[in-house]
Amino acid sequence: MDIQAPDQQYNPYRIFSREQWAKLRDDTPMTLEPGEFERLRSMHDRLDIHEVEDIYLPLSRLLSIYVDATQRLFYAQRQFLAIQDRKMPYIIGVAGSVAVGKSTTARVLQALLARWSPRPKVDLVTTDGFLYPNAVLERLGMMQKKGFPESYDQALLLSFLSDIKAGRRPVRAPVYSHLTYDIVPNQFVEIDRPDILIVEGVNVLQTSRLPRDGKAVPVVSDFFDFSVYIDADEPVLREWYVTRFLALRDTAFHDPRSYFHRYAVLSDEEATATAIAIWERTNRANLEDNILPTRPRATLILKKGADHVVETVALRRL
Repeated sequence: MDIQAPDQQYNPYRIFSREQWAKLRDDTPMTLEPGEFERLRSMHDRLDIHEVEDIYLPLSRLLSIYVDATQRLFYAQRQFLAIQDRKMPYIIGVAGSVAVGKSTTARVLQALLARWSPRPKVDLVTTDGFLYPNAVLERLGMMQKKGFPESYDQALLLSFLSDIKAGRRPVRAPVYSHLTYDIVPNQFVEIDRPDILIVEGVNVLQTSRLPRDGKAVPVVSDFFDFSVYIDADEPVLREWYVTRFLALRDTAFHDPRSYFHRYAVLSDEEATATAIAIWERTNRANLEDNILPTRPRATLILKKGADHVVETVALRRL
């Protein structure tokens, strides 16, 4: 079924063309209404019925198999240990670069998975809420590295995921505003024992240095049951970022409350130059140093072309 090539002999992934992957949908029904595509799609990302049918419905079918198998294993282990633990939420991580379309993928998966029978509770959180507030980043001289692993309150994020896996209720996650580019003080979203939780963020597959003493060092992905990496070539990602920046200049940046309000008056040439400078200084550096190296840790990789369409799918072998 997967693409056969000499260099695939020792590949831990099975690689599927779009056409091969689309056939795996089988009889998975389309549960999204036509009007929902616009709501689920992020700015300048592509989402239409063909993308959902060819990519996300087969993925939804695969995830149903994984979730069911995990539940059966949980009950078998509980019987073996003679314990009565409550079933833990199934956690799916969604990773990838800025501007690659993580938010769209996460929202589509949430919408599709929530319509399985018998209607599981599916929640979604982004790790943006676990960034340090701007005041802290400025004090530490880290504003230019916002989005890098060190810019997150890892202890708070790990505590959140640990509480979710332990079945505590409710568990609160901080709220982030893309308008003010900062944590919203004293605002939280409550996650109350979901059946499935989707965690989306650029660095959710990040590891840490191995300790010499062999003590456990938890990382975010330790709490994942399945992970998706959204991939695209760097020049394509830069183009998407610049296009999004120009669109925001004409819309959200005009709001006086916007952190980027000063960019609303830039010409096309000035805005393009500014976006490229931000990309090179921050987003490309983060991609090359921190995000891209985590790609091989994902369970599944969706590779996009310049038109935002997923061209190949890589699924880790069992």
